[in-house]
Amino acid sequence: MTAPGITLNGSVDIGGAPLIAQIALAVAPGQWTCLLGASGVGKSTLLRLIAGIADEAALTGTLAAGDGAPLAGRVALMAQSDLLLPWLTVAENVALGARLRGTAPDKARVAQRLADVGLAAQAAQRPATLSGGQRQRAALARTLMEDRPIVLLDEPFSALDARTRAQVQDVAAELLRGKTVLMVTHDPAEAARLSDAILVLDTGGLRSHAAPPGAPPRAVDDAQMLSAQGALLAELRAGS
Repeated sequence: MTAPGITLNGSVDIGGAPLIAQIALAVAPGQWTCLLGASGVGKSTLLRLIAGIADEAALTGTLAAGDGAPLAGRVALMAQSDLLLPWLTVAENVALGARLRGTAPDKARVAQRLADVGLAAQAAQRPATLSGGQRQRAALARTLMEDRPIVLLDEPFSALDARTRAQVQDVAAELLRGKTVLMVTHDPAEAARLSDAILVLDTGGLRSHAAPPGAPPRAVDDAQMLSAQGALLAELRAGS
């Protein structure tokens, strides 16, 4: 499936109370866009709106894929909470999408996705036996398993140690190449390393921030990436 862009224009309310007064969000097709901003400004709600599961929020405006086709069935969302089912094994959780659709899971692909995120040895374990970082990697493997053209990620690497974070970022960047990715993060380093485009949301609205030159994922010690990280952090602090 070709990865379309996404446009969302309008205002967002929760329970009749305004959350985002006005927004014009454009996510380029086949690229990785990072969305940053303070807690509570509506970043996760935007992901849920695009995924079609934000029952608590109302969009007054338009939401569309760039190719004009419906978004339904083309979006995979990794939420902040891992949402692993405790009675299933790690492998069964990764294959949950197929189970819910009533189809047989591709066991070879499940094993490969677990290997990709470093959880091959934990395939038969229950989620309760995993660390927070391992649970997050299992949730990411489940999202990657869906192989959708549009992928929404909400703080997907936040629970990982620095070494594992860089490794899993590399894997995700490779497996999601060519897909339309919108990722919420609070980490300027993550945005500078992974983004084709960087957006910052605050109470004043949405604005763009220049991504570093070069194709992501950028080297963790790349000078221009580190410079962009510093500039982005300064912008976030100034807006807080």
